[in-house]
Amino acid sequence: MAGNRKAVVVGISGCSSSGKTTISRLLRDIFPNTFVLHEDDFYRPETELPTKYDLLDWDCAESLSIPDILKALKHIRADGTFPPFLDSKEDKNSVGDIPVSQATIDKLKAQVKTWTSSGNPGFGILEESPNPVRLCLFDGFLLYSDSMKPIQSQIDIKLFLRVSYAKAKARREARSGYVTLEGFWEDPPGYVDKIVWPNYVEDHKWMFEDGNVEGTLKEEVVKETGIKSQDGGLDVDMETTLKWAVEILMDQLPLLAKVEQ
Repeated sequence: MAGNRKAVVVGISGCSSSGKTTISRLLRDIFPNTFVLHEDDFYRPETELPTKYDLLDWDCAESLSIPDILKALKHIRADGTFPPFLDSKEDKNSVGDIPVSQATIDKLKAQVKTWTSSGNPGFGILEESPNPVRLCLFDGFLLYSDSMKPIQSQIDIKLFLRVSYAKAKARREARSGYVTLEGFWEDPPGYVDKIVWPNYVEDHKWMFEDGNVEGTLKEEVVKETGIKSQDGGLDVDMETTLKWAVEILMDQLPLLAKVEQ
């Protein structure tokens, strides 16, 4: 891939507990020359976080350092490396059991290996080229909201994972907690209903018909933004979601390579 860019950035967004980090880590292991950047690594110190209902609000744009996110993305696109100034805490958090069979993972790895081989569409993009690019998978709960517009021009491919309120609540409340700058955070009782889900609705209702985030995405939004989401509605199983994401990347990366030539 010619040009000054050294990396392609793939945004993987959706509500908390929609499977973003799990999918990102699986894709990292399936595609060559790939690494993960986590939006959660850009939280401000707890002393600077806003509050709502007397609770710390980790699920809003004000809790993140958007200038630092922009700085990291610009570094990645220009240099093709993980930002040296960033110490990832997110990779210390557990994603739990992986609900994808090893047989499926192995099959997808073989599929991608064929795709990257000589004579196929992926050849020379991520490897086997004088100027290969790296693939950065950027996962975050808030990538496509209006509050994040400053960073959106740095995202080349935009994937959006959908999840129902019931599934998001069950998954989030099953987690043990999160490693933070200050130590460890556990959601207090009622946190999903008071903070997580209302914030998700507020930041994403613009994308959906009648503002219903469990409903249908607006066609004009999908067309204008290039955001890609699965057919099949809510709570698509992880194995199907992974196959879909692999197909999207294999389809889109050669198109980006042509633009750069």
